[in-house]
Amino acid sequence: MKVTDILRVKGSTLFTVSPDQTLAEAVKTMAELDIGSLVVMEHGDLVGMLTFREVISAIVANGGSLGDRHVRSVMDDAPLTCTPATEIDEVRRMMLQRHARYMPVLDQRTLMGVVSFYDVAKTVVDAQDFENRMLKAYIRDWPAEGASAAAP
Repeated sequence: MKVTDILRVKGSTLFTVSPDQTLAEAVKTMAELDIGSLVVMEHGDLVGMLTFREVISAIVANGGSLGDRHVRSVMDDAPLTCTPATEIDEVRRMMLQRHARYMPVLDQRTLMGVVSFYDVAKTVVDAQDFENRMLKAYIRDWPAEGASAAAP
């Protein structure tokens, strides 16, 4: 299974922010849309990722407030990325190694979407559930011992 399979089910709605936007504006957008990340885009290129992790770190560093900081000052400027053709198992490994909860999907330099750790976990669980149902159906239809393949 590949990332493209997740995007097909999830859809391609993208939420982006400019690196020059204030952190307060970005956080407001995240709260209004009930999302945990924004892709930071500049001149059509992905330049970073803003997640609740960076936001919380910025709040703590600023004594409990957002202040007048801009997205550029707190974003992850080297986010983990994948392609639509990346296998789900590889994405899972990469996310676990980097403790990443969100991963932009790029086709060359074009942003195709973002997959979350939740998306990956849900896909794996759904695939396992399907496989279990198929195995149970196969076992249920197993021929009885001693039954001949052809009737005399």
